[in-house]
Amino acid sequence: MIDTHAHLDGCESGPEELLARAREAGVDRVIAVGSGIDSCRASLAIAESERGVFAALGIHPHQAGGEEAERLTELAELLRHERAVAVGETGLDFYRQWAPHDRQRRLFAAQLELARELGKPVVVHNRDADSETAELLAGFEETVILHCFSSPALLEPALARGHYVSFAGNVMYPKASDLRDAAIQVPVDRLLAETDCPYLAPQPVRGRENEPSFVGHTVAMLAEARGERPAGLGEQIDRNASAAFNLP
Repeated sequence: MIDTHAHLDGCESGPEELLARAREAGVDRVIAVGSGIDSCRASLAIAESERGVFAALGIHPHQAGGEEAERLTELAELLRHERAVAVGETGLDFYRQWAPHDRQRRLFAAQLELARELGKPVVVHNRDADSETAELLAGFEETVILHCFSSPALLEPALARGHYVSFAGNVMYPKASDLRDAAIQVPVDRLLAETDCPYLAPQPVRGRENEPSFVGHTVAMLAEARGERPAGLGEQIDRNASAAFNLP
């Protein structure tokens, strides 16, 4: 299995310990996600030193209102590393209101252009900004991964454009029936699973810090909702991730 979205630099346990437990659980590859330049450098360092780890590097929409948003040149340099496989996470978050909307849009558009120039996929964060996210992605031709999918209203345009749709542990929560319904509609070759660790621990381990070894819980729930075998779906998700992130 593969965890397609993990903030390894933000967990209480060190990456060596986390990845050892992940491998014991059958999770042999992880996309380490950077949010901001320091986090990107840390995620890239983990990817350099640990087998099966690759990096997605971006500046988060929460950081759009500050100096971090001006560090795109540094981000571009980091993204040229051989272990950097995607731009992100980037996107829009109109729920927290931690950055002005116009600054978020500018930063998102700039990172989409960077992904276009480098020919890399983009990992998209969207919260309470469905129409704006869809509008900015409308002209983007590279691969799109909708991370921690939680916006059923975005599903129709996402499927029409062939985006990958990634579900995290919150798809298992009792009140998340709308997400489970969405997961059923995603074509099997566009489905991904992630932890978004250290956040959103799956229901069987809710209350604990999330980690890559727990991604199997989410795969099992997706399989149950879709009426598929967990092992078979896990293999398909692995193939999808390899294609989405162009992994070796």
